[in-house]
Amino acid sequence: MTATRHIIGLLLGTEEDWPAAFEEILLRLGPVQDADGSRHTFDCERITIEPFGLRDHPRYDLVIDRLAYWYYHPREWLKKVALMDGVYLLNSPFTFQSMEKHAAYCAMMRLGLKVPETVLVPYKNPLDNNRYAYTSARYNQPFDLDAIAEQIGYPLFMKPYDGGAWRGVSRIGNAEELHAAYDASGEMLMHLQKAVDYDVFARSLSIGAETMVMRFQPDQPMHLRYAVDHSFLSAPEGVEVVTIGRLVNAFFKWEFNSCETLVKGGEVYPIDYANACPDVSLTSLHYYFPWAMKALLKWCVFALVTGRRAKLDLETDRYFAIADEPGMSYEEKLTGYRELADGYFDSQRYHEFWADRQARLDEIVLDWVAGSDFDQLLIRTVQLVYPADEQDKFIAHLRGLLSLWVRDETARLAVA
Repeated sequence: MTATRHIIGLLLGTEEDWPAAFEEILLRLGPVQDADGSRHTFDCERITIEPFGLRDHPRYDLVIDRLAYWYYHPREWLKKVALMDGVYLLNSPFTFQSMEKHAAYCAMMRLGLKVPETVLVPYKNPLDNNRYAYTSARYNQPFDLDAIAEQIGYPLFMKPYDGGAWRGVSRIGNAEELHAAYDASGEMLMHLQKAVDYDVFARSLSIGAETMVMRFQPDQPMHLRYAVDHSFLSAPEGVEVVTIGRLVNAFFKWEFNSCETLVKGGEVYPIDYANACPDVSLTSLHYYFPWAMKALLKWCVFALVTGRRAKLDLETDRYFAIADEPGMSYEEKLTGYRELADGYFDSQRYHEFWADRQARLDEIVLDWVAGSDFDQLLIRTVQLVYPADEQDKFIAHLRGLLSLWVRDETARLAVA
């Protein structure tokens, strides 16, 4: 029987660690046979940037995009191959504007999630546009920044509406800090958001139908922010955090995204859940890196083998119908949202697809992470990221965490 060949394209910026890992695991996985006996093979290529005709046919069946959120030429290529050629994209280029936080806040507030009180304030400095002076003089209303902050209540955060990587984020405790942060914001458009005095900070990384919730420590350096902790949330809190992440992703048709939530006294507050380029770096994820690589590979293979088609329509009315249902409790609405999200991600079909294949993939990844090839990747990654005088320390740090994963995974597979 002739095999169907699928080409996965990687649209990359500066990353080297996870693409190398993804390529290696895909190579080791080899062909995959579907339930009907059809055979599927996979190749992976790094996409180059060059002129393209709008009627050109792309080589790729699926593209993992890590670049187009800031580089507009490939973004327009992604739009073209999605609209004209049916290429499956992680993520949709048509909702990048929503990944600038503001639209995502609005949508989740509309659905009844517990987003902290948030206000968008005008630019501090004039825009570089020759029409600004006239527009500002005629239409800009004066406003009292102190009154807005007092209404929200201290402490609060000032952060860019389109932020990422904690750029421009300030914790504000009083009026002096408020004005200093606003003066420094320049031409960044800023949100003021009520701070939550949280018990625990959770970051959930979702890839397709799978989610990993990790304890996040934002006050630590990057290599220590993801704590290896398997019991930092209660069962109900964990379910709610996962549900919120799945809801956000299904609503905007994002399949590779991270979500940040604060938990205080059993209440879950989503504060950031729009990341066009979620963190999957070996040096920060460490213990969780093998899971991320498996989940990414599994979703790509599932989408290609089953012929899953990307949905460009958001179908927001289906979610708003639940939000507007009279008498529904918050918990009942979350259940309804989760059903819609599971339907979008074909969760049952996905888990059934991998049920008989998971053991082989687990063994492949365990064997690789425990071996010398992965150790060489780890060393190369540290050498690219850290100065020479710190490399031995970070190599030892990452080796220790990945050795812990190897031990835990070996024990898990022995029980399974």
